[in-house]
Amino acid sequence: MTKQGSFAFTGAKGGKKPRATARKTPKKKVATKPATKKAGRKKAAQPSTKKAVRKKAAKPRGQTTAQEMAGKQRDISVSEFFAKNRHLLGFDNPSKALLTTVKEGVDNALDACEEAGITPDIRVEIHQKDETRFRIAIEDNGPGIVKSQVPKIFGRLLYGSKFHRLRQSRGQQGIGISAAGMYGLLTTGKPIVITTRTGARKPAHHFELVIDTKTNDPRVKKDLEVEWPAEHGTRVEIELEGAYRGGQHSVEAYIRQISLANPHARIEFLPPNPSKTNGSVLFDRVTEELPPETDEIKPHPYGVELGVLMQMFRDTKSRNVRGCLQADFSRVSGRIADEICTRAKVPSKRRPSEVTRDEAERIHKSIQATKIMAPPTDCIAPIGEDLLESALRQEVEADFYASVTRKPTVYRGNPFLIEVGLAYGGSLSADDSVTAYRFANRVPLQYQQGACAITKAITATDWKAYKMQQPRGAMPVGPMLLMVHIASVWVPFTSESKEAVAHYPEILKEIRLGLQECGRQVARHIRKQRREADEEKKRAYIVKYIPQVAVGLQEILGFADKERDKVVNNLTDVLEKSRKL
Repeated sequence: MTKQGSFAFTGAKGGKKPRATARKTPKKKVATKPATKKAGRKKAAQPSTKKAVRKKAAKPRGQTTAQEMAGKQRDISVSEFFAKNRHLLGFDNPSKALLTTVKEGVDNALDACEEAGITPDIRVEIHQKDETRFRIAIEDNGPGIVKSQVPKIFGRLLYGSKFHRLRQSRGQQGIGISAAGMYGLLTTGKPIVITTRTGARKPAHHFELVIDTKTNDPRVKKDLEVEWPAEHGTRVEIELEGAYRGGQHSVEAYIRQISLANPHARIEFLPPNPSKTNGSVLFDRVTEELPPETDEIKPHPYGVELGVLMQMFRDTKSRNVRGCLQADFSRVSGRIADEICTRAKVPSKRRPSEVTRDEAERIHKSIQATKIMAPPTDCIAPIGEDLLESALRQEVEADFYASVTRKPTVYRGNPFLIEVGLAYGGSLSADDSVTAYRFANRVPLQYQQGACAITKAITATDWKAYKMQQPRGAMPVGPMLLMVHIASVWVPFTSESKEAVAHYPEILKEIRLGLQECGRQVARHIRKQRREADEEKKRAYIVKYIPQVAVGLQEILGFADKERDKVVNNLTDVLEKSRKL
């Protein structure tokens, strides 16, 4: 007999009632315990969850075969990728998108003018169409663009002339201006408009084109010959959804900074509300002299990785390994090439295409163990201490200016150079943190300040040693503006949007040394200022108290007023001589 059966049998006459009483009793006991209220709720919730799980588990899962999965695979074009990941290129939000578009256009204009040996005259226009829609136009006096190249330059991502060469330039990847055009197309549906002319005797061409994001190819909507007053140059117009804002990340602040790093450029800016600025704003050039022309260099052996080395052996036109090392790398002489081959135990006359992976690895290790001269630095064009200081004097009203240009050095085989400019005092705020302008190849870095090696070097410097206030691990506080510039054939940015410099130890060290050199100069100025203030204070004490001392002596000794004045003069002379002026 079961327990239920025996319980029903020993209860009341009806078998159903005792069973019901027996079931209610344990529930009451559970309800009387305060701690078990929540547990009771949880227990009550469990069955529904289990049911939900059972329902999901009960749903039959579809099966996909490898052939069906293979049928879904397809190529992803670069344009398609960046259209979905536009934040990687600096188009995170409307205000940043507008600033990035101006930045890419101005960078291209400066690069084109300098490469052609033309002193840049650039005009930036922003026309507001409605609350969130703007039309941006950047016009330069550069050499213009050949007609056949216009669609590829503005209508295809990763197309350019700077990616494969080691030479200082603002652009590197061939993405910027075409990505800006793609952003305008995505947000407004309007094509990018280009007007360009290559010479006074050549016609001006007017293009309207869009990017096919699936194929990363340009589609020309309009191609006309038009009348254009400029003898040569290019004008790019992009309509986009954006936001025009002031402050640190405004277009005007960006142009002000880029004029600091490019004192040879004349930039005219027409804001969307010209009535507030009485028309366009002109940032005139400080010098007519263009930066020195930079040379293209070959890669340095220290910066080449094993896979790249193997690819170079496959692609070289040299007949043997010795010739390849000499011809395809910088600073490798015949003696150095022989030393590398001997140390790697690879015949120097072996055909590069026949070099195995093991042999290539031995050559790679041998390169690292061989002493090779640092790469040439004529591929870098620094701003220069004098121009840096002149640009600061023109833009910032301060009491003291200093600038330092460090000697070129190398990271991962790439030469680079650090420059630091400093302005102190004057109209700069003494209660706020120091203003830091960051530049890479003469281009201002506007965002990701905290992730940048320049910011890290500034905060890691002990500014208290240079008479500045500095909270621990933060920017120094005081009336100072810092300008740090890195010039290199390949600036290591942290992302494709080129907003911060990567933390390479060699770069951090050079920035810190440049800051310390400027810091010592400003510390001397601050000490001198404090000494002069102390002298003024003492002088005021003398002027204030010596006459009273003379009056006291007159009352004690009873001499005449003439004698009293003589005492004042004598005491003043004695105290003046005793002070260190």
